[in-house]
Amino acid sequence: MTKILAYCFDKWWRPVLVFGLTVLIMVLCELTNIHKLQDYSFLLFVLGFLGLIISTIYQLVKRRWRFAILTTTIIGVSLVVFFFYSIALFWKDQSMPDTYADNLKIPTNLKINEPLDQTEPTNIADIDFYIYNSFQPGLYSYAVWTKKIESGYCYLKAFEVTHNDPLSADRLKERSKIKVFNSSDTTAKFEMTARKGYSAEGDFTIYEGDWGKPYAARFEVWFVPDNGGKERKLIEKYYKIEGWQR
Repeated sequence: MTKILAYCFDKWWRPVLVFGLTVLIMVLCELTNIHKLQDYSFLLFVLGFLGLIISTIYQLVKRRWRFAILTTTIIGVSLVVFFFYSIALFWKDQSMPDTYADNLKIPTNLKINEPLDQTEPTNIADIDFYIYNSFQPGLYSYAVWTKKIESGYCYLKAFEVTHNDPLSADRLKERSKIKVFNSSDTTAKFEMTARKGYSAEGDFTIYEGDWGKPYAARFEVWFVPDNGGKERKLIEKYYKIEGWQR
């Protein structure tokens, strides 16, 4: 452990170089607009920043005051830059609304459902699912009703109807997982909540589009068995939705 610490922090510029690389990676990933890459790059940035803090402590313990001051200065400057960078991103998102749904038309030849608010469906005798509005447009949850089914989990796929574009494809699967198992022939409800599902937030987000610009989406419920069997689509429905305004 001592050798590892010495290798990583004895040369004060090594943590600074690693941190600079994480900053570069985060900026490049931000330009891609791919949410998973942005999440991973931010995690790398945090780890690099923690490396600077550990390096400062290491230099103080070694009584290398000049290097400790240099590293502390870099930490302070980085915090200020990150603060203003975050503000700039916020104003950029606010001043540049998502135009994805501007020219989309809701088909009239399909049964398009409205997401539910507080109304609870009744008399469900077979497999079915409903999308629920959350506290903001673009944020939703859902519940699945099914009879006998082996242990596994359900998740959602979503597509814009007229162009068949995948919606929030890089996040939707993980955000919409619901653990299911029903050994009886009686229909049981499984809902997306922090208590019963895999999701810690209790809802999922559709990023494409903006508030006040509704469009039609096809939601598909897919099932993945715990026994390693092939995943399969259970049911699909069309819903009128809006994208989340970031």
